[in-house]
Amino acid sequence: MDYIAPVKAIHLALDDVAGLADDLAAGLHGDLDHEMPAHILEEAGRFAGETLAPVDREGDRVGARFANGTVTLPDGWPAIYKAWAEAGWNTVDLPPEWGGMGLPVRLATACMEMWTSACMSFSLGPVLTQGAVDALELHADRALKEKYLPKLVAGEWTATMALTEPQAGSDLAAVRTRAVKAEDGTYRLSGQKIFITYAEHDLAENIVHLVLARLADAPPGTKGLSLFLVPKFLVGDDGTLGARNDVWCTGIEDKLGIHASPTCSLAFGDHGGAVGWLVGAENRGLACMFTMMNKARLFTGVQGVAVAERAYQRALAYAKTRRQGRAAGAPPDQSSLIVAHADVRRTLMTMKAMTAAARAIAYAAAAAIDRARHARTADEREAAERLAGLLTPVTKACCSDTGVEVASLGIQIHGGMGFVEDTGAAQQYRDARIVPIYEGTNGIQAIDLVTRKILGPGGAITEATIAVYREVGTAAGAIAEPRLRLLGGIVGEAADALAQATAWLRAPERTPEELLAVATPYLRLFGLAAGVAYLAKAALAARARREAGDNDPIHADTIATAYFYAQAIAVGAPALARVVIASADALPGPESLSDFAA
Repeated sequence: MDYIAPVKAIHLALDDVAGLADDLAAGLHGDLDHEMPAHILEEAGRFAGETLAPVDREGDRVGARFANGTVTLPDGWPAIYKAWAEAGWNTVDLPPEWGGMGLPVRLATACMEMWTSACMSFSLGPVLTQGAVDALELHADRALKEKYLPKLVAGEWTATMALTEPQAGSDLAAVRTRAVKAEDGTYRLSGQKIFITYAEHDLAENIVHLVLARLADAPPGTKGLSLFLVPKFLVGDDGTLGARNDVWCTGIEDKLGIHASPTCSLAFGDHGGAVGWLVGAENRGLACMFTMMNKARLFTGVQGVAVAERAYQRALAYAKTRRQGRAAGAPPDQSSLIVAHADVRRTLMTMKAMTAAARAIAYAAAAAIDRARHARTADEREAAERLAGLLTPVTKACCSDTGVEVASLGIQIHGGMGFVEDTGAAQQYRDARIVPIYEGTNGIQAIDLVTRKILGPGGAITEATIAVYREVGTAAGAIAEPRLRLLGGIVGEAADALAQATAWLRAPERTPEELLAVATPYLRLFGLAAGVAYLAKAALAARARREAGDNDPIHADTIATAYFYAQAIAVGAPALARVVIASADALPGPESLSDFAA
């Protein structure tokens, strides 16, 4: 089945949930008018459906291939990447000073969703390049920016994020890669990195690695990490490529999914030292890298949305053609399409509603990033930055979990045919399963949310956000239309549950062990409350559009989807609050688990 980009639904989510139309009208993005986003979304969706989606299955079957230190991607991929870059798609929200369009992050997020739905393996490379641009633009010195940013922004070169080592996955304090300062002011790096996405490939002529390493006199732990720019090929003062740097791909992983995305091992300094340039200050590398990781985490959450959308489209198409059994009320002499069975429709609606909620959360986070950059006053920018920080772990974790769950439901809709590779449903699940793991596991996102955001110095943004959700619930509950009134009540219940759980976390008697034990259910609760509030906001906007005379069926569909999410999914919010409040003391200690080992 071909992927059809849901451009209209995406545009409505950008306007009605993420407030893009309002921000354009207020002039937050200069003279950008409302017609330009519509055109960009149409063209991005066309590229996704016509160019990327057709190579997705073959890319999964063939995968990336490694031989003699080089990686080759499936036939035709270099030409597709070149066409993608030459069309300017890498530049959507990147800074105009270096050749970017400077458009809202919300637009780049929506485009990335469509490209990832079409072919997740392809989209992973640009995610890291764009994150590297953010890090260099904010932290690198002028000379490095002038040499590297124009090529990276244009997509002529790509970039990686080289953090992980065999002994240092999530625990970056254990990084051992070393850097020694040379007389010319550059550094020589030596060490090994693993699980590095697109660290070697044949799409672009140069690859720029952003590498966390440790100086000899650095303090221990993460406070002793520095960030270095290490290109595959050294770059002359005139921008031309020179000698090969001492960084080599030693192999790629044989993975569960995303087969055409090369996941590489790298060796630095086996022949005297890889030449690198310091980004930012010595021993401040993690702060620089977090600039890159924040965008990567937003786009990782969007990967969950994208896989869920593709899985839903595939499952719906199958349910409309597959006949099996006889649905209630059907004639006795013929089988029914499985979409006629109530349980199948419930499953499909669950997939659809979860995808819509995840999309709304991700776009809301992207809107906060935009306003942190472009809001009129310093106070508004600071509040938006705190909201972006709050929503980023929620987006990464909840949206990536949604991708896995919806892809799994997609297999269920296909039945036995979903468990074999012919339908493509299995690929969606295999591709989705990495998303809750990389860019900081979802458990780490939950810990970050609770310990750094909810309990951190800027924690007041949580109350402000819950208040906004309550306002949406109140507005919906005041409408006579029964579905919207009931929807508003459930939004209020979810907001109350989130507030109750938040208050419990903040009680002075809470211990660190208790907080860590319930961080994950708290994050899930936050996602439920956010999802139902944002869908209710979309439903209110859909009602307003209908009352204004716009009778497009998508508006009725928006209301129906929000109502289903509320009644079938978000009603679980009070139960999750109870899990947060009551389950910490039910967790056994590590010593008791030994009883189960035998």
